[in-house]
Amino acid sequence: MPLSIVLTAGNVNDCTAFPDVLAGIGVPRPGRGRPRCRPDRVIADKAYSSAAIRRTLRRRGIAVTIPQRADQKAGRARRGSRGGRPPVFDPALYRRRNVVERCIGRLKQWRGIATRFDKLARNYRAGLVLVTALLWINS
Repeated sequence: MPLSIVLTAGNVNDCTAFPDVLAGIGVPRPGRGRPRCRPDRVIADKAYSSAAIRRTLRRRGIAVTIPQRADQKAGRARRGSRGGRPPVFDPALYRRRNVVERCIGRLKQWRGIATRFDKLARNYRAGLVLVTALLWINS
């Protein structure tokens, strides 16, 4: 399965790249067959806590584990009963996200990845693919 990396500029918010990330997902099937393009669940950090993202995932039938930002909690509390119910959040399931954070930490141990010396996005992406392959081989 090809590696799907969505690369954006440093000043682009994470949630704006979410549709591209979701489109690049391929969940391998056991045995033969093409990969599924719809995961069972999305576990993400607070940067992805927006009504639009939650609505998109709900429409596609994808379960969500995303903590809610403090300003969203305060806004719902301020609106009282019109604020609606808080989204479901499972802290035990969210702990599994540490695998992603550890992977990002390992990637940033490579100086060229952490500091982004490359001027061109394709060169930076190539370095990211190379480092990811090396980490996978050495694990």
